[in-house]
Amino acid sequence: MVMDMGRDAGQGVVELAYRPVAGDFLGALRERERVRRRGWVRRWAIGVMAFASVLNALLTVAGSRKPDWFLLIWMPLAVALLLCMPRVQARAFLKLAVRNGTYRATVADAGLTMATDNSTTSVDWAAQPRYRETEDAFITYSDDKNASCFTVLPKRGLPDPADADRLRAILDRHLTRG
Repeated sequence: MVMDMGRDAGQGVVELAYRPVAGDFLGALRERERVRRRGWVRRWAIGVMAFASVLNALLTVAGSRKPDWFLLIWMPLAVALLLCMPRVQARAFLKLAVRNGTYRATVADAGLTMATDNSTTSVDWAAQPRYRETEDAFITYSDDKNASCFTVLPKRGLPDPADADRLRAILDRHLTRG
């Protein structure tokens, strides 16, 4: 049997190996909010509630109105919870992911294969037809309105930083950026 060690490079295959960290999921969830149709609703709700809280506090301090304790207490708490939600979700994802050990991803023209210490999953490009690139990762998303399925491919998992260009080229060939 003859093995061609340069075969994968010619076929456009990129392999990653990494252990997940909370920042991977936090970045993916933040980018997902930009992809989701309802993501702008959350951002506007935070802004409106923060503005209403500050306005209510200023009017109360100025003596223009009696204190509305419900707004003074619960509105800032709601804003804080909405701001902290991505971090809480990222930690929950991390708890699940850490149990699987080291992740090994193979990205090829045929699709994406994720192997862990406990399982192997293949994702066809049709299942996650969109992707976004951040400073730290490539993230593929499903095309449903909530972008409910996503895969994080951290750049730190690449054996060589130059492989990021090869990975980007594969994703550009098969997926829509944005």
